[in-house]
Amino acid sequence: MAAIVNYFEVGSANPDTAQKFYGSLFDWTFGEPSPVGYRMVNGDKGGLWDTTSMGAASWAIFYVQVDDVKAAIARAESLGASVAVPFVDNGAIEFAHLLDPQGNRFGVWRPKPSD
Repeated sequence: MAAIVNYFEVGSANPDTAQKFYGSLFDWTFGEPSPVGYRMVNGDKGGLWDTTSMGAASWAIFYVQVDDVKAAIARAESLGASVAVPFVDNGAIEFAHLLDPQGNRFGVWRPKPSD
């Protein structure tokens, strides 16, 4: 696995408030929300996810880029992790959210090759 930490994400049921807070605190810029309520942060450095349609959870996580998302999920589970957001293939990337044995949320992801 490449195992490079290179993306972050904030999940919020109130993304406008989160945007105002983080934008004011760190001078971050935010893109327009996608159809699923996802806003890019500082171009492609991170994301702000509107979680109202998925239980209104809140999180701030880091993502580790891996060579094989499904293999990383299986390995993490074998080490005691659980899955918070199952494997997603959105066409451009594959990702999942996991909870380590202590309950800390983190993500694994990989960009898909361009055709």
